[in-house]
Amino acid sequence: MDNQTENKIPILNIAWSRYAQLDAAAEKLSRPHYGLRRWIAILGVLASLFAVLTETYPENFPATGKVVLKVLLILSPITASVLAAFFNKFYGTGAWLTMRAGAEEIKKEIYVFRTVLKDEPKRRAWLEKRLAEIQRQVYRGLGGEMVLDRYEGPLPPYYDPENPNSDPGFQDLNGDEYFTYRLEDQLAWHIRKVNKIQRERTRLQWLILLAGGAGSFLAAMGGAFSLWVAVTASLAAAFIGWTELRNLDETIKNYSKVIVELMIIYDHWKNLEMEERTEVEVIKMVRGTEKILWNQNMEYIRSM
Repeated sequence: MDNQTENKIPILNIAWSRYAQLDAAAEKLSRPHYGLRRWIAILGVLASLFAVLTETYPENFPATGKVVLKVLLILSPITASVLAAFFNKFYGTGAWLTMRAGAEEIKKEIYVFRTVLKDEPKRRAWLEKRLAEIQRQVYRGLGGEMVLDRYEGPLPPYYDPENPNSDPGFQDLNGDEYFTYRLEDQLAWHIRKVNKIQRERTRLQWLILLAGGAGSFLAAMGGAFSLWVAVTASLAAAFIGWTELRNLDETIKNYSKVIVELMIIYDHWKNLEMEERTEVEVIKMVRGTEKILWNQNMEYIRSM
């Protein structure tokens, strides 16, 4: 990106800045959203573990050890409750999803601006109006509290000058450029993401089965081993709860649908001869791709 290109269309610089600002805020809020829930689950398991260790503490061991275990047993649920209250107060509103929706909508309009509207004389006023509308939507979605950090990084935020397939972000795009920078990029991203989520789901399913199997084995052993069933049960519950929190099943279905629809558009564009890649086909590709990506974004937010 050179300054001359940036200065020709200043509204694009503004749009990318607003996108980057909301994207960074959504990413910043999503980390503690999952981090706090992870610790709440861990503390629940630890409470069961400390309860069992307190009950099975050998009489010939130092008494201070049992006192420590009792203190930890008391602190674990209290800490979990404090974290849960903190989570509900500051992260339970889903603000990061609202900001993610705003960022993705701005990005969608940026690509429409650079492709479908590239010959439209009033497109700068159109994009300015859309930015204002989107920011007001985000503001209302956040309940009137829009706390954002100033973004001072590169624009576009994910541009890699070393990668020829990375979008510089400021020039108008023809069909092949849009295909490479947007459609092909998003298709590859969703394929990587769905495989990553599938691996995570498989790991969690194995952990749930192992925890359940271990509980059954300990129950069958009887005696003092029966107490440890509580620990394995809390582990299984934690893994099941984490699976539901991550909403892995619905996310895989959502992303799989996007992959199929994008591949259909991908195949159609690749099947066209050079003379058949008309402006009508470009607009059709852009509209179709952006609609698929936006619907996927909305479906993801609803499912979460």
